[in-house]
Amino acid sequence: MKINSCILFSLLLVSLSVYAGDNRDGKKVGNIRKDSINREKLVDLDEVIVATSSVKAINKTAFNAVGIDTKSLQNTTQNLSDALRQAPGMKLREAGGVGSDMQLMMDGFSGKHVKVFIDGVPQDGVGASFGLNNIPVTYADRIEVYRGVVPVGFGTDAIGGVINVVTKRNGMRWHADASYSYGSFNTHKSTVNFGQRFQNGLTYEIDFFQNYSDNNYKIDATGVKHFLEGGGSKQNSKLAERVERFNDTYHNEAIIGRIGFVSKEWADRLMFSMTYSNMYKEIQTDARQTVAFGQRHRKGWSLLPAIEYRKCNIFVEGLDIVMTANYNRNMTNNVDTSTYEYNWLGECRYKNGRVGEVSYQDTKSYNDNWNATLTAKYDLGRIGKLTLNHVFSAINRETKTVTVDLSNDIRKVTNKNITGLSYQLNPLQEWNVTAFAKYYDQRNTGPLALSSNSNTTYIKSHNNSSMLGYGAATSYNILKPLMAKFSYERACRLPTLEELFGDNDLERGLFTLKPERSHNYNFNLVYNTRFAKKHSLYLEGALIYRLTKDYIKRTTENVSGTYYGAYSNHGRVKTKGWNMGVRYSYSRLFTIGGNFTQMNVRDDEKLQETGSNQANLTYGARMPNLPYQFANGDATVYFNGLGGRGNVLSCNYEILYTHSFPLFSEVYGKSSSKMLVPTQTSHNATVTYSMKHGKYNFSLECVNFTDASLYDNFNLQKAGRAFYGKIRVRFGA
Repeated sequence: MKINSCILFSLLLVSLSVYAGDNRDGKKVGNIRKDSINREKLVDLDEVIVATSSVKAINKTAFNAVGIDTKSLQNTTQNLSDALRQAPGMKLREAGGVGSDMQLMMDGFSGKHVKVFIDGVPQDGVGASFGLNNIPVTYADRIEVYRGVVPVGFGTDAIGGVINVVTKRNGMRWHADASYSYGSFNTHKSTVNFGQRFQNGLTYEIDFFQNYSDNNYKIDATGVKHFLEGGGSKQNSKLAERVERFNDTYHNEAIIGRIGFVSKEWADRLMFSMTYSNMYKEIQTDARQTVAFGQRHRKGWSLLPAIEYRKCNIFVEGLDIVMTANYNRNMTNNVDTSTYEYNWLGECRYKNGRVGEVSYQDTKSYNDNWNATLTAKYDLGRIGKLTLNHVFSAINRETKTVTVDLSNDIRKVTNKNITGLSYQLNPLQEWNVTAFAKYYDQRNTGPLALSSNSNTTYIKSHNNSSMLGYGAATSYNILKPLMAKFSYERACRLPTLEELFGDNDLERGLFTLKPERSHNYNFNLVYNTRFAKKHSLYLEGALIYRLTKDYIKRTTENVSGTYYGAYSNHGRVKTKGWNMGVRYSYSRLFTIGGNFTQMNVRDDEKLQETGSNQANLTYGARMPNLPYQFANGDATVYFNGLGGRGNVLSCNYEILYTHSFPLFSEVYGKSSSKMLVPTQTSHNATVTYSMKHGKYNFSLECVNFTDASLYDNFNLQKAGRAFYGKIRVRFGA
């Protein structure tokens, strides 16, 4: 795979260079001279520091929202999830290296509480091969982050917030962009993007990217089992040993093709697309790094055809519509068929005929996902604007396995319909008010276990729920650069397919889960100004309050020595917190900024069970396994014109901090024996040299250059110090 990726990249790079070779300085490209293109790219260079108008528009919305411009990150090896660290209240939690399981945390909510969209299209059920931690940052023009209260236009059931990735839509006649990076742990990443727009509006675009890593970094493992000659083993559960991961290879590839028309009388944009992605992931350990696996692995693929239609002023003046539809067929194959037992030293021994390192399985899960969205906006002029949105999604899972499991005869199905209506009014130029309502409906069908022993039988069961939500958001410009925002929503979060049915591997579902219901409140102050021509200052502060009922929490449980992820409803949870962000820029020479978040997520259930009189011992305590204090900061210095006109050398430093937090409730156990994710700080550095107004780009990165021991989850150690280099070229006319 490594060699094939490099060969593919080299061939594409050569072809792109030949394609661009005819457009030499001083010659015309169509009706545009090359010197005018250079002037346009000088404007692009300013956007490294100054946010684009689209990002500024998101920051000014009445909702608790922020826009992230990815232009300054596109010469790094970061993926989309890494870029989200720039937003206040955002925390990325990874289980390991490249391709590891990942959760996004936003203002105290994580995982399924936060919904992901690409160009406004929900990404539920797209499969692990197309997750945010697998997509390069070059895929996006910007990232929109809505925290807590979510606009009707997304039509989602998130109570934590929404992340909307806005892809690039080049206005050039043709463009090409390619990159390749290599680094520690035999990590290869490459991207290719090219497309063309003709005078008749016909447009096509191709995106390709791949990631590969051995992930063979060293960790400190406790309880390492040592095999003894003649059988048996010994281990020291207290002493940690330095070992190297050996069964953690990961690779994924994806190709996205789009074709359609733009700027036509009958459509502003009509685009057909096809996405194919696949992945292979070796599984090194369980949910707590207590055992080592030597042959367990997972593989899968996804095929996603889609259509998008946009038209402004359709039928009548002021009526705009957006319609999308897609179908996703994906497969995940979990394989555990080894007859050997492994230890952390990479040694193995025969298991006397027993098959499977955890339990024998060769299970294929086929998911069929349908999504359709309709958004209609009608501008009523001075009396306001109406927005109607409807989202339909359906997921159908069929499981095929060589093991005996009667539940596999029953399909797992979940259907969602979410309808929203909002009314926006601007009573004054500086005052914005939006009121909205949403109706949620979910219908689930699947196997329900009648017992928990080895002779379990299953019956086909149904689980339906519906709810009405509502809310409002308002913003007011106190001064020209100072804006105050307030928003409220009675929100609902419907259980996902994985939470209901598990993943047929290390995640165990619970079919009887109830939807989460939450009252979400946000208050923001945003100060954004430019002064003395060269200075720019952005300040943001937010207060957050959430009262959530039937909170769905994820814990771990031990089954025959292996730890699994498990889900359950937990009465009431109260969340209070605040975050702040600051960024200062001086001309095109220097920028510095950072974020700080303090969250207080506590158990608000007084009784252990509804209807009982037994007190809940964890009432008032922090919810376990949640980071509650974290921060990040960065600084970049730019050296413009170094080595020639249009060249820029940039040096970036980044620091990330997380305060320690407990795996279990803080009320249990002695402080000396508590299981904690430790307080940790990591430092990253990047040097990038960009030539010819961004045509040719070279970067060197050092991640975690102090080689600190890092953990996002209890005992799941991440990689130490790592080095990466990247080359990127881009052309356009």
